[in-house]
Amino acid sequence: MKRIITLTVQDRSGVLNRVTGLLQRRQFNISSISVGPTESEGISKMTLVVEVEDEQRLEQVTKQLNKQIDVLKVSDITDKAIVARELALIKVSSGSQLRSEINGLIDPFRAIIVDVCKESITVQVTGKPEKIDALIELLKPFGIKEIARTGLTAFLRGHQPQVNDLAAYSLTK
Repeated sequence: MKRIITLTVQDRSGVLNRVTGLLQRRQFNISSISVGPTESEGISKMTLVVEVEDEQRLEQVTKQLNKQIDVLKVSDITDKAIVARELALIKVSSGSQLRSEINGLIDPFRAIIVDVCKESITVQVTGKPEKIDALIELLKPFGIKEIARTGLTAFLRGHQPQVNDLAAYSLTK
């Protein structure tokens, strides 16, 4: 089962290597990884998509990641309300006669053309991995020259009021 794990870590040299090394030694396959700075200076956020066999192995890896010195927090956010996105750049073979057709094809995906040259165009698309996969499939007949994907990045959604929380906002009080 694929799991989305986020780590809040110290922004120091070697942290990424230690985290991926720990996963590699325990034979976890990392499907996707993205790392970037947070709103706090010196702190980074890692988003990992890993293949885990069962809950016991998930708990084991979570505990081992928490023991790492530079790891401040580990969360499995797979089953929570999250915002998750990925970015892809797709270079597609395209003469001038195909550009309008490709533009019409990418428009429903809210993708944009970010580079144009004589023999190709580069499309940028953001969204869920399934959306990106669907666009790639539609562009294959045109001839994909190159693809670069960022990997999934995600975090928890803001507080959503529950039904019992709404009573506090009632106009009848």
